Amino acid sequence: MKSVNHRFSDFSIRTPRFLAPFEERIRARISKDIVRGKTDMWINFESFAEDDMKIHINSVYADAYMKVIWDLSKRYGIGDPDTVALELLAKTPDVIVHEKYDDVMDLDSADEIWAGLSDALEKTLAQFNHMRETEGEALIRDISENYIRAKEIVKEIRKQAPRASEQYAERLKERVNELMDKFGDTADDSRLLTEIALLADKTDINEEMARLESHLSQLSEMIHENGAIGRKMDFLAQELNREANTIGSKSHDVQLTRSVVELKSLIEKIREQVQNIE
Repeated sequence: MKSVNHRFSDFSIRTPRFLAPFEERIRARISKDIVRGKTDMWINFESFAEDDMKIHINSVYADAYMKVIWDLSKRYGIGDPDTVALELLAKTPDVIVHEKYDDVMDLDSADEIWAGLSDALEKTLAQFNHMRETEGEALIRDISENYIRAKEIVKEIRKQAPRASEQYAERLKERVNELMDKFGDTADDSRLLTEIALLADKTDINEEMARLESHLSQLSEMIHENGAIGRKMDFLAQELNREANTIGSKSHDVQLTRSVVELKSLIEKIREQVQNIE
């Protein structure tokens, strides 16, 4: 399993101008190894061949600088104008111009250029993939730990839910009886129990719990899968969060609410971690 930084929909590549014809090949090669994440690539090229370098003098700038230097030297009597001029011109921008090799590179050797470029690209991807696999293994360990704890909390909620539901129904009954006593009416016991049952049913979380347990089971399977599973895990984490939110909204029990809050915290950690998995 490999890690990523962001979504792959954003891929930028910067190369010297003479390498522009190879950009599509580079993109195609990278897309085989990276299917998700933001990728930025910079390719630099340096040639030590004499034919690939051109240095020339910008005569217009040189003449203008020479005139100023001679005038200053004569006016203030500072040193030998020729010696001063040569030293200053050598340090002056835009006088001695280095024409970059990518402006003069001969593209007739495209196959040779691509051979060297693709070799460097393969080595770079090999190092990159090794780093991602190492990070991915660490991420999976973290996700597994959070998954185990989340599963324990779901079991706790399963145990707490019946008691919480019974207590809620009892509180409803007591409250209704208090209102009946207050207004001097006598409630129909069977009708009262029916209404309480309907209200209590709205707090039933069995369906949400079943889906939550199913999603956790799928997450466990994905953890042990190979390949690009980041998007699937991201979607599953969203579903886990949705069910946890629904359970939390139905909860009227302090202990149950605390468990749901802890569960949501773990799910959020998982969501953050799967963003970095391919």
